Parts: sequence; C-alpha cells; structure tokens
Amino acid sequence: MQKVASASGPLKRWLTLKSLYDLDERFRIMDQFENYAQVLTPSMPAFDEIADAEEAASLSTLMNDALADLVHQYPRRFPYFVAGISMGNETVAHQEIDRAISLGAVGFQLPSHVQGMALDHPRFQAIWDAIAATGRTVWLHPIRGPVPDYPTEAKSKFEIWWCFGWPYESSVAMARLVLSGLFDRHPHLRVLTHHMGGMIPFFAGRIEQGWGLEMGSRTPPSDADLLPRPLRKPVVEYFKNFYGDTSLSGSAGALRCGLDFFGTDQVVFATDFPFDAEGGSYLVRETLRSLDDLVLPDDDVLAIGQKNLAGLIVPNFTPRL
Repeated sequence: MQKVASASGPLKRWLTLKSLYDLDERFRIMDQFENYAQVLTPSMPAFDEIADAEEAASLSTLMNDALADLVHQYPRRFPYFVAGISMGNETVAHQEIDRAISLGAVGFQLPSHVQGMALDHPRFQAIWDAIAATGRTVWLHPIRGPVPDYPTEAKSKFEIWWCFGWPYESSVAMARLVLSGLFDRHPHLRVLTHHMGGMIPFFAGRIEQGWGLEMGSRTPPSDADLLPRPLRKPVVEYFKNFYGDTSLSGSAGALRCGLDFFGTDQVVFATDFPFDAEGGSYLVRETLRSLDDLVLPDDDVLAIGQKNLAGLIVPNFTPRL
C-alpha cells in the first residue's frame, strides 16, 4: 500500500468511530431503533483522492468484496450494498462495474469530482454510459478538503469547507451533470444526491430565473464557450429528476424544503451513520425526529423509509443502448 497517500484528517475521524469498524458496536447502536437496516455505501475519501490509478482500482475491488461479504453474512442487517469504483482508468472502471454487479451491487457511488476534475469531463463519458446501461442508481457524494474560502488564504478556517463546502460541492456537480446534457443522453438515469441535493432545493427560484430565460445574460460573447448547449427541457426540470436523501442532521425545515422540491416519492431515508459524536445514534435519532416534526402522513413516511429505496434498487428499467 505504499502508493496510498496520507489521509490524516479522515484517519483521525475513522479511529474515533468504533461503529465504523466494530460490528458488535454497530449492531448495538442499530438495535436502539426498531426495524432498522442499512444499505452499505463506501466511506470517504474517494479512492482516486488517496491513491494512483492502479492502487485506487485495487482499493475499490477490496472494498466491494468486503461490502458484498457483509451483505452475504448479515442480510437482515445489511440487505444491500452500493459499490465504489475508481475513475482513473476507463477500462478498469468498466470491468469493476460488471464485477460489482455480479457481486450484487445495487448501485454505484461517485464523488462530486475526481482529483479536481468535473464529472462531466469527456474522459468520464464512457463510464457514465456504462453505468446508465446497467440501470443501477448513482449515489452522488460530495468531497471537499480544507481548500481556501478566499484566494488570500491557504486553507479554509473553522471547518467551513465541511459545513458549507460539501453542500456546495454537491450542487456544483449536479449542475455540471445537468447542463452538460447527461440526462438528455440518458433520460432514465437516476442519481441520488446526499444531503438532500445540497443547495438545490433552497435555490430553486434562482435556478428558474438565472438558468431559465436569463441564461447567458451575464456572460460576454468572448466567453460563449462557457455556456451550455440547448437542452430539451427547462433546466429546473432536470434538477427535479434527482433523488434526495434525508441526511440533514435533523433539520425539519431543510427536510420540508427538500420534500417540496423533489417530491415525497423521490426522497429516501439516510442519516450519515456513523459520523457523529455518538457513533451514529445521534443522526438516526435526530433524522427520525425531523420526520416526526413534519407530521407527515403514514404513507409518506413509509415511502421515504422503505418504498422509494426499493424502487431505486429494483427498477422497472430498460436501458437505452
């Protein structure tokens, strides 16, 4: 593993979260909540952020094998897993996509960028095409380190890069996918966005205004290449095709905003387990409380907690090849 770069920040966090690596501790916390099971997804940082292409591919294989094994051993605890793939080598990524499906992966988690390269970069187009052809859902997770918030500073202060930077990362990645025309090429592709789509639900009005009739009004002719090509639908409609999750650290107001934007049938239960000071119980408890605070109809709660996820995992889907 000599090719793997240091990840001191994440490592510090991992070592303090016993429920991340100790199954007995994880099960103890899970048992605090009735009828609670987990879909396993890769933890951050992304493979390509900590290793070169060859080692990153090996790490993705190692993780997918381990996640599949956990699902096999504990199907009632972990009924499904989402695979991770390294984006550094297109051929290897295609092979891992096929292999992960053979292991039972129900989707693929992608980071919001790959070593600073946007997900709509041409080098990733074939990977998107391959994932879309499988019919599996993409889990989109933000990644951002302590990059400076101002050009005069070396690093972000006060962990602003995490609190506000991650929602921004998700929003930018979603915008790049929409405006690049990805969903015109693959109209059946489903993308589930962590943290309820970041900033998108709250700024729906700005999207409709600025990326509606006003698109291009702020860009000089010399920069016309920075504008999108014509899309088949209004921009905001593409954003409404995303799915959001309830991982909002217990904010009922943010949850209401996300439900109003995406619709009850496009939101699934998630909590960011185990990343809190209690090893996961705080986030599960507070997310459940936020649902209770909204006093949603029982059918809506059932949809968010079970049915919507089942629809993403077992789709009625015919890929357009």
